[in-house]
Amino acid sequence: MMLGASSLLNGLRSPLPSAHNLRSFGRGTKLMLLSPPLSASASSSTSDQSKSKPWLLVGLGNPGKMYTGTRHNVSFEMIDAIAEAEGISVSTIRFKSIVWKKVLSCFSVMLAKPQTFMNASGESVGSIVSYFHVPLNQVVLMYDDLDLPFAKLRLLPKGGHGGHNGMKSVINHLKGSRDFPRLRIGIGRPPGKMDPASFVLRPFNKKEREELDFALQRGLEAIRILLLEGLNKSATFVNSSQPSELMNR
Repeated sequence: MMLGASSLLNGLRSPLPSAHNLRSFGRGTKLMLLSPPLSASASSSTSDQSKSKPWLLVGLGNPGKMYTGTRHNVSFEMIDAIAEAEGISVSTIRFKSIVWKKVLSCFSVMLAKPQTFMNASGESVGSIVSYFHVPLNQVVLMYDDLDLPFAKLRLLPKGGHGGHNGMKSVINHLKGSRDFPRLRIGIGRPPGKMDPASFVLRPFNKKEREELDFALQRGLEAIRILLLEGLNKSATFVNSSQPSELMNR
């Protein structure tokens, strides 16, 4: 999906909604939670940089109802939350992915959810990047991470795959390059001796659902900052914010 500065970037900063309101993600509620535009000079600088270079925000997951609401699909939820916040519902199937595209103002942003199943995600991502000539520093991969505490986010400018099969596939289809940003969404470690493969397919309990909703909220704000002010400021914001801090505001 391609979003523009007039929507994603021009919302009003407001207090975080209650956990009850956050539960409405995906149910037709538009959340106006993004910050005011930058000053004219900063906005102009950002728009000049992004005018001809699209951004690609990708959530890795598995297609199908049986995987909906599971840990392995939290990044699909992140993509859905961005679309929901902006009221964008028109999508197409291209490059083995659900893709939303919209051009508004000077920003061109695509949202994608590969439908190849997790382990073959790179087939879709590689094709989109190649066809639209997306610079790798404007390809943001979002995925679940067993090594991060539950609902903790971590934004990094580049890195390895960390054993994540979806990221392995993406890196392989980007000719081995690891130089693209990634937003890791913590799902925590499996309890006891549970097989990680089984754990990632488990749904969330009520408390986890509320914590995850706040993490998605924080992720939305991180994306706004990333597009307007750059990766460093976005990483500073998201990497230092804790779910407990947000829930206590």
